Amino acid sequence: MEHGVGEADRVPGAAVPAEDVTDRGEATAASGAPPHTGSLSRRMILIAAAWIFVLLLGGGIALDRTLTALLTEQFDDQLDYMLIAMIGSAEIGPEGEVYFNRPLGDQRFLEPNSGLYWQISGPGHEDWPSRSLWDRTLRLDTGHADYEPHYYDSHQFPDEPLRVVERTIRLPGSDTEWQFAVAAAREELDAQIADIRAIVLWSFAALGIGLFLMSVLQTWYGLGPLRRIRQAIARIRTTGSNRVTDPLPQEVQPMVEELNALLAHSDRQAEEARTHAGNLAHALKTPLTVLTNAASARSPDLDETVLREVSVMRRQVDHHLARARALGRRAVGLARANAMDSARAVERAISRLYPAVRLDIAGNPAAEVAIERQDLDEILGNLMENAAKYGGGSVFVTVDADPAAPACTIWVEDDGAGIPAAERELLFTRGARLDTEKPGTGLGLAIVRDVIGIYGGQVTLGESEDLGGLLVVVTLPRAAAR
Repeated sequence: MEHGVGEADRVPGAAVPAEDVTDRGEATAASGAPPHTGSLSRRMILIAAAWIFVLLLGGGIALDRTLTALLTEQFDDQLDYMLIAMIGSAEIGPEGEVYFNRPLGDQRFLEPNSGLYWQISGPGHEDWPSRSLWDRTLRLDTGHADYEPHYYDSHQFPDEPLRVVERTIRLPGSDTEWQFAVAAAREELDAQIADIRAIVLWSFAALGIGLFLMSVLQTWYGLGPLRRIRQAIARIRTTGSNRVTDPLPQEVQPMVEELNALLAHSDRQAEEARTHAGNLAHALKTPLTVLTNAASARSPDLDETVLREVSVMRRQVDHHLARARALGRRAVGLARANAMDSARAVERAISRLYPAVRLDIAGNPAAEVAIERQDLDEILGNLMENAAKYGGGSVFVTVDADPAAPACTIWVEDDGAGIPAAERELLFTRGARLDTEKPGTGLGLAIVRDVIGIYGGQVTLGESEDLGGLLVVVTLPRAAAR
């Protein structure tokens, strides 16, 4: 018995078989759940946490350096005060040696290994250390002169890091440049710095945790409207409601409005489909009844009746199929067609059918309308063919008659006899024909008006001022700018 390789049996980093990837993709597609890019809440919380960490880390480092520098400066000021007092008490003795005319005030200078020391050094003279140094001396660099206080750390004593300040002074009555130095153990300073760092660390840790919790709360509260929208959509699916009516913040209100518009659009499409199916059923019912009655009665003109009623049913089916195609293409959205290109293509076809008819096309070659090219060709084909068929031999098409208008207007004119105003609306009725001597189904203008209406346009009939015949004005929405 063969055993398949499970998820737990795969070696990390091993290649995944192509069949497995295909199966996973098919499973995802079959489930109907679109792929996602992760949790929006997690993304916002991680961004907030990273930003809080960076800010607190940078702020903590800056604050630590500032406080450390401040404590060190205060410590150095104390050493400098002792150095000034030491220099102020120093004098040159009869033998050129340095002595103090008064004792220094701090008793730690007298206690061995007290952590506070002084020393005076000069070229050609023995070092004069404080009693607190006991048997030790400070290593001072006498090869240079520091006429201003010079502060530095010294690790001369392994078990006692020192902070040292030294200064070069020429005392009155002496040609020697003496180096005065005061040193103090860093233990007290380091302890203060450690205390400050601990306070900063715990304070910033508490602040970071508080800010993180605040970002979590803010994310949860801020994304609350999206959860409410999800619940509203779930209610739509379960209760049959067709709108999201919950009051929501203004930032998500446009999305809710678009969602409601989409739901309304779906409702309209469903209603159009029901109406379309009902109209088709009603249109076929009468011819089928006539055929049934004629067949049952064994009518002598059964052949003519069948041909006539089949022709009627074919016209109805053609009409409804054209409408259904337009509805399906409109649902895809983002339709775009160049009106001049469509008119030129129809002109070439009409010229072959009616070589004696003169076709002139003018207008805006860049005009684009929000309609599928196939539907636009069908509209212009019906209108231009009718003009060529029923006109007097001249057809004039104007594309985008008013380029400044918000909608694109197409004029189709002929030099025929025209149509009285009282009879123009009759032409839009399915099966209506004013000229029965020429072949036709009577569905052309009915299909044209239905398709144009599906795309949000309109068609009107009038009288051509230039040619004297019928003027058909088609208004279509312009395509969105690229």
